[in-house]
Amino acid sequence: MNREFIEALNLLKKERGIDTETLLEAIEEALVAAYRREFVIRIKDRDRGERQEDEFEEERDDGITAHIDRETGEMRVYQPITVVEEVEDPNSEISLEEALALSDELELGDQLVREVDPADFGRLAAQTAKSVINQRLSQAEKERIHEEFSDRVGGLATGVVQRKDRSEVTVDIDRAEAVLPYSQQSKLDNYRFNQRMRFFILKVDERRNRPIVIVSRSHPDLVRRIFEQEAPEIGSGVVEIVSIAREAGSRTKMAVISNDPNVDPVGACVGQRGMRVQAVIDELNGEKIDIIAWDPDVQTYVSNALSPAKVIRVILEEEEKSARVIVADHQLSLAIGKEGQNARLAAKLTGWKIDIKSESQYREMIEATWLPGFDEAVAADEAERYDLEEGFEEDFDPADETLLEATGPVGEREAIDFFDNLEQALDDIADDESTVEEVEDFADEDEAEIYEDEAETDDEAEAETDDEELAEEEVVEELEN
Repeated sequence: MNREFIEALNLLKKERGIDTETLLEAIEEALVAAYRREFVIRIKDRDRGERQEDEFEEERDDGITAHIDRETGEMRVYQPITVVEEVEDPNSEISLEEALALSDELELGDQLVREVDPADFGRLAAQTAKSVINQRLSQAEKERIHEEFSDRVGGLATGVVQRKDRSEVTVDIDRAEAVLPYSQQSKLDNYRFNQRMRFFILKVDERRNRPIVIVSRSHPDLVRRIFEQEAPEIGSGVVEIVSIAREAGSRTKMAVISNDPNVDPVGACVGQRGMRVQAVIDELNGEKIDIIAWDPDVQTYVSNALSPAKVIRVILEEEEKSARVIVADHQLSLAIGKEGQNARLAAKLTGWKIDIKSESQYREMIEATWLPGFDEAVAADEAERYDLEEGFEEDFDPADETLLEATGPVGEREAIDFFDNLEQALDDIADDESTVEEVEDFADEDEAEIYEDEAETDDEAEAETDDEELAEEEVVEELEN
């Protein structure tokens, strides 16, 4: 029997994960409770007048102990007995006469220890022992689960699916019962019986006074923890996952950065021939994963986040923390994604509000914004010019050349006057040229006279030449003006 008892303890230890010493202490407590239940030991209230309401309470400090031999499994219960003159409770007291029969050295007030064999306990005592053992085991298991899983919250655990109902899935994780709520499930998972899966530990809770571990298959950090196991660069900290945006069962976007310039962060996550990212996709039952490079420049980061769409331009509004993204017309549907999923995940990933416009939409928006103001500006400019022309016609004096030089030809009448003055200037130039020719003819006819008086002729020719040059300079100056 003792050998079977030790084997049962070992099986219980393996099943519940509770230390053998804890199990033995629980059984010893159960034996003490069973003995009290069997022999109905009550508090001996000496002063009944002051504490009558405690008359029938069990005495907690009665000195009863139990011991189980760790090697043989033998059980013993020990109860102290007090030597009294008159016995009131035969279960805890002994008369002086009976005590002296056992030993001549005993006196009133001395205590003896009586050994009790648990085999003498009745059915009620056995039920009490069973109840105490179960309670103590539950408490020990609760302490173990809290101690073990409290430090693992936010981590990854491998579990085996035990059963599935409409609202939740029960999973066995390291000898602990875990629950996968409906809100934490992925629509791509089947949760077949005895299926091994990896779960993200959310928290440790209690249900019906039993510890329970809440796990998740839809949390974004599930992808993070799986990548840490699949990619050594992430686990060692060389590659860092900056942000993750996920819609479980459909698509995940992940931004990564490398702390080593020689390591490509995206390539480290994808792996050779895509083996690493494919392992994560298989664990998530086919969920799509987009891996992008994080960039400190917000415009570049937003552009990368909308991958696989090609972005033409990103316009930021810092105060509202929003970004307007311009893409080609044929890239608009790809940038937005099915039911807006790509844009929605990109906004979650970057933390910026994203408004996506095609080139044609952006052009129409610019035109609608600026054309009314442009038309108003043109109309105002034309009105101002019209007022200026009317004022110029009223105040203009053709004889006032200074005003003409300052303003130039403004209206149609002024332009005609300008060209008339120009023609008059050209006519004056032509008249000056004919005058020069007449002087030359006159010089030919009087050639002899000029030869007779050479000095005088030279002086006159010089004077005439100076006059001609002066006349030409005046004509050119007038033409230029």
